[in-house]
Amino acid sequence: MPLSGPVIIAANHESYLDPPFVGSSFNRPINYLARENLFSNWLSGPFLSALNAVPVDRGGGGAKGLKIILERLMDNNAIIIFPEGTRTSDGKMKSAQAGIGLTIIKSRAPVVPVRLWTYNTYGRHRRIPRLAPIAVKFGHPIHFHSLREKAATCPRPELRNLYQQATDETMTAIATMRPVMDRA
Repeated sequence: MPLSGPVIIAANHESYLDPPFVGSSFNRPINYLARENLFSNWLSGPFLSALNAVPVDRGGGGAKGLKIILERLMDNNAIIIFPEGTRTSDGKMKSAQAGIGLTIIKSRAPVVPVRLWTYNTYGRHRRIPRLAPIAVKFGHPIHFHSLREKAATCPRPELRNLYQQATDETMTAIATMRPVMDRA
């Protein structure tokens, strides 16, 4: 994990435990993303603001959230992004949301892939957490230099393909990680 400068921490999303497990692993301030409607709640709103959370409109109008994310990255901050957009309902990784590739290319920040195994402890089907093995694995930073160079000079219609390629490479890096506890 880069200890300074901008960094995107991209992780799969299995439970409510994921943000604190990932965020508490770093020796630097972390910015989080949270559903915009959680900021209007009297309890979660101030709590999320204190955690440097960025409000995200999951209904599709995410330009405001993207602008805030990019500003924080340009200010050399670290931000956790869950490319799937929401927690899995069955323990399997979901497809990434469209905006992650755009964020990766425009930010110029390295991406640290993170794989979590927290579903059996506190997946969507559980009201309260249960004791079960949990694993969090961090990959090496991905810099996307060549994709960013192409994006700087390519025709506008080709940008979408570059954004998708950045998304696919990030999700593949996350999906191919195996927990240490699986090793013989």
